[in-house]
Amino acid sequence: MENVIGVLARVFVDDLDAALPVYRDLAGGRPAQRFAFKGVELARVGPFLLLSGDTAPFRDRVATILVRDVDAVADAITRAGGDLVDGPAPGPNGRRLIAAHPDGSVFEYIEEGGANGESDSGTAPATSS
Repeated sequence: MENVIGVLARVFVDDLDAALPVYRDLAGGRPAQRFAFKGVELARVGPFLLLSGDTAPFRDRVATILVRDVDAVADAITRAGGDLVDGPAPGPNGRRLIAAHPDGSVFEYIEEGGANGESDSGTAPATSS
C-alpha cells in the first residue's frame, strides 16, 4: 500500500482571513480547518495549507506531505542518507516529521489520523471556519 496520501501546497499570506475566501472557492467550498503552531496561524483548505504570521522558520519546506505512517518515512529518509530535522513528534493534526532529503530538499510529513488523535503542525486541534 502506498504511504503517501496527498500533498498540500504551502501558501504564505499576510492576512489569513482575507486570503481564505478564494482558497475555499478553489477547494469547492470546503471549510477551512484553522489551527496555530509556534506563533503561526494556519488554515488547511482542500489541497492548500495557508500560513500567516512569523512564517520565516517554515519557509524552507518544499511541501507538506500527508502520509499513513510517519515512522516509515523516517526510516526511508535515514536509510537514504537524509536527516530528521524535527520529529517524529505529536502535532495538532497528527504526528509530524520535518526531514531533509539527501538532495537537500526539506519536507514536512503529517500522519493523517495519527495514533494520538491529533492533527498537523501545531498545538491545538484544528477548527473549521
